[in-house]
Amino acid sequence: MNIAKLVIEKVNWIKKVLKEANANGVVLGMSGGKDSALVGILAKMATDNVTGIIMPCQAKRNFYEDREHAILLNDKYGIKTLEVDLTSIKEAFSNLLEPLDFSQLPMAYANINPRLRMITLYNYAQRKGYLVAGTGNLSEMTMGYFTKWGDGAFDFNPIADMTATEVLEMLRYLDCPKEIIDKPPSAALFEGQTDEEDMGIKYVDLDRYIKTGQGSLETKEKVERAKRLTEHKRKMGRIYPD
Repeated sequence: MNIAKLVIEKVNWIKKVLKEANANGVVLGMSGGKDSALVGILAKMATDNVTGIIMPCQAKRNFYEDREHAILLNDKYGIKTLEVDLTSIKEAFSNLLEPLDFSQLPMAYANINPRLRMITLYNYAQRKGYLVAGTGNLSEMTMGYFTKWGDGAFDFNPIADMTATEVLEMLRYLDCPKEIIDKPPSAALFEGQTDEEDMGIKYVDLDRYIKTGQGSLETKEKVERAKRLTEHKRKMGRIYPD
């Protein structure tokens, strides 16, 4: 991967996307993680009008480590920072939905978080004439590790072709703060969550399989099964007679 060349290509692509949409700038959710950090940096290289919104929602980590890292990143690269605490809205919404059915699946409630964040981003984008940037990488996209109509909703995504390993390489090249580079990837939907534990696979094994098709039988079966079961998440809703 020629990182210097790829950075220039991605920045020019963002400029093209903004121009074609006659958009004034970019807004994205700033989680304090690697993916949003890279998208924020690339967006800022493409336009001065970039806003990173920090959106804590219940998880303790959102209010401390993640928030501090998001601010650290935004300050370093001159990205405008806004913050909105979605906890009370999540709690009210959860209480309202609880009586709908006796089954109380934890993930059905955890997925409310990214969907509330999506609403927040699009509300701001519409007011400012901005586009919403997606922050999901190829590794997550392949496994379907994102919330449909949550963090899977965006106007453009400049890193969806990059594995988690490649994202890390580009962040190092762009001198991203070490605090962000060193911490384990996590969607932080609940306390103690990590991406690798949730997916049941290490990024190093996943990324190797994505790029080369090589890996253990267990890795192959796990990735191919995830791709098959989550195919609907990578497409718009099906329309008859498809």
